[in-house]
Amino acid sequence: MAQLLDTAKRQLLMSELPGWGILPTRDALYQEFIFKDFKLAFEFMSQVAIIAEEMNHHPEWFNVWNKVQVTLSTHDSGGLTERDVALAHAMDRIAVSLR
Repeated sequence: MAQLLDTAKRQLLMSELPGWGILPTRDALYQEFIFKDFKLAFEFMSQVAIIAEEMNHHPEWFNVWNKVQVTLSTHDSGGLTERDVALAHAMDRIAVSLR
């Protein structure tokens, strides 16, 4: 089981992951990605799915047309871990490549 992020790492998160926030209701990262159209939003999800499967770490997400809302939390650890941070960075790289 992955370890929860310590206080120091949590304080660095917002500068390390601009655009992401920590949900006030649970120990999870949240981001809404907005793309030009549905095709790019779906391409984003397709590329992320490959990485998530390789990591065996799957996002909670919701898609409507050009928006993809993402929540990341390591369920078996009960909150944020390095796995969430790594997947968030991968998602950011993919999103930038599609814009």
